[in-house]
Amino acid sequence: MKALVLAAGYATRLRPLTDETAKPLLELAGRPMIDYVCDRIDETDAVKELHVVSNARFAADFERWASARQGRLRPLVHNDGSRSNEERLGAIADMRFVIEKAGLVDDDLLVVAGDNLFDFSLAAMVEFWRSKAGASCVAVQQCRDVARISSYGVVELSEQEQVVEFVEKPERPASDLIATAAYVYAREHAALIDRYLAEGNSPDQPGNFLAWLCSREPVFGFVFTEAWLDIGSSDQLREADEMLRGRAG
Repeated sequence: MKALVLAAGYATRLRPLTDETAKPLLELAGRPMIDYVCDRIDETDAVKELHVVSNARFAADFERWASARQGRLRPLVHNDGSRSNEERLGAIADMRFVIEKAGLVDDDLLVVAGDNLFDFSLAAMVEFWRSKAGASCVAVQQCRDVARISSYGVVELSEQEQVVEFVEKPERPASDLIATAAYVYAREHAALIDRYLAEGNSPDQPGNFLAWLCSREPVFGFVFTEAWLDIGSSDQLREADEMLRGRAG
């Protein structure tokens, strides 16, 4: 299994903080945000390689970060060539870019967004996925804030924990389970990204591919109860920083 961290976006909602620094490289409690994601990947023994996709504007910064990182896996940085938000490839197109460039066509793929902060175990998620032969999976969490559910991708699960429906930001959510940007794709399913894009579907927002996939192939929901923060605003960034500083005393 290979891991891919999505870090090629431009985080326009966090400007001016992201004018000179890529969002995943913003510091939380003195460490780049992406370090916390990679710590979780390092704990996952099934993962043999760690790939990070960046854009041309910040690729050199990610290379410097990767060369200095002390972890089980040395991050391999891939530059997708885009230089602005208007030129961005989109998360799903970035997945295809790295699969082709790094030769990952025969590998199962753990995909995580570089702006997620979470406490659940990716190793446990991989073990859950292994129990569902021939399937893919997504990490999901129960959202207790009814007012916020419509801001996320909403997942419905069967009694067997299979995803029966996935809807991005529904007006009337049919479930209180929300999807996070952490996925395990069986190699056969990762290969379907070419077909997904060839059909003219959106190359952005990784949840769009999941929604397309779950109507064609088995996808299961790994339900976790640990903390998770999607860092999309300065307030969420501050909340995450304060939480991590509090843990460090």
